Amino acid sequence: MKIIFAGTPEFARLALQHLLEAGFSVPLVLTQPDRPAGRGMKLQASPVKQCALEHGIAVAQPRSLRLDGKYPEDAAAVRAILLQANADVMVVAAYGLILPQWVLDLPRYGCLNIHASLLPRWRGAAPIHRAIEAGDTSTGVTIMQMDAGLDTGDMLLTRSLPIAATDTTASLHDRLAALGGPMVVEALQLATQGALQPVAQPVQGVTYAHKIEKAESTIDWSLSAATIGQRIRAFDPFPGASTTFAGDTIKLFDYKIDSYNRTPDKGCGHILSINTDGITVACGDGTALCLTLLQRAGGKRLAAADFVRGFNLQPGCVLGT
Repeated sequence: MKIIFAGTPEFARLALQHLLEAGFSVPLVLTQPDRPAGRGMKLQASPVKQCALEHGIAVAQPRSLRLDGKYPEDAAAVRAILLQANADVMVVAAYGLILPQWVLDLPRYGCLNIHASLLPRWRGAAPIHRAIEAGDTSTGVTIMQMDAGLDTGDMLLTRSLPIAATDTTASLHDRLAALGGPMVVEALQLATQGALQPVAQPVQGVTYAHKIEKAESTIDWSLSAATIGQRIRAFDPFPGASTTFAGDTIKLFDYKIDSYNRTPDKGCGHILSINTDGITVACGDGTALCLTLLQRAGGKRLAAADFVRGFNLQPGCVLGT
C-alpha cells in the first residue's frame, strides 16, 4: 500500500515513524512550511519534515491546498505531485491545513485521520488541552475516515486511556502519540483486507476543542482551586498558565490542592502562606492552591522554595496585580 502522509508536529512524526517501521511505502510527505523558532528566530523544519528527510522521502510544504484560495499556485503544484504519487491512501495527523474535497477524493481509500480524542467529544484543533482543562478522566484516539466536515467523519478504530490527576498536555500528548501510531498501522492493515467497519459518530456528546490562545493563559483566581489546577496542567507546556505580580509575569507549572482554611477577609489571589511545600494562594469557593513549580519570564522552572529566594513574595501579597 502506497501512502501519502500529512502532518507537522511530534505527534505526527511518531505516527509516520510507525508507518515506516511497519514497511509501508511513503513516497511523499506534506507538512507545514518552516517556521521561525527559538531565541534566534531561525527557520526550523517541522518534526515530520525532519523525519521524512532522514528517510529520503520527498517533502511538499504548501501554504494552502485550496485551488481557489490565497495561494492557488501552491495548491496546483501539490495537486500535480499528488496525482503523480498515485497513492492508495493519505494518512493525516495534526497537519494544520484543511483538506479540500479534491484531496479527500484523490486516494483509493480516501484520507484517514489520527485524532487525539474519543469522537465526537473534542472535535477540533486542541483536543488534548481541552480534555485536561475540562477535568475529563479519560480520552483516547480515534482513527477517522475524513470528510468535508470538522472531524465529523466515520470512526474506523477507537482506543481509550485514562487521564491521570497529574497529567499535563505534554505527558498526555506522549501517551496518545504512542497509542495512535500502532492504531493507524492496524487500520491500514484492515483496509487491505477489506475488514474496516466504519461507524457513524453519535449525534449526542459533540464538543469542540477550539485552538488555544495565549490570552487564555492568565489565571483567574476567582475560579476554584480544582479548575485553576486543570488549566495549569492543560496549558503545560504551551502557552503556560500565568499570573502577575508588581508588573512581572509568573508562569505556573505544578501545584497541590491545599486544605488551608482561609478567613473571609482574604480575597482571591491573596498569598496565604509561603513555606517549604509551596506558595498557597486563595482561590474561589473558599479553596486554596499551593503552587510548587514556578518560572519568571526568561528564567528556569524552579521549585517554590528556590523561586521565592529571588522574588519578593510575602504572605498578604496579591497575585494578578
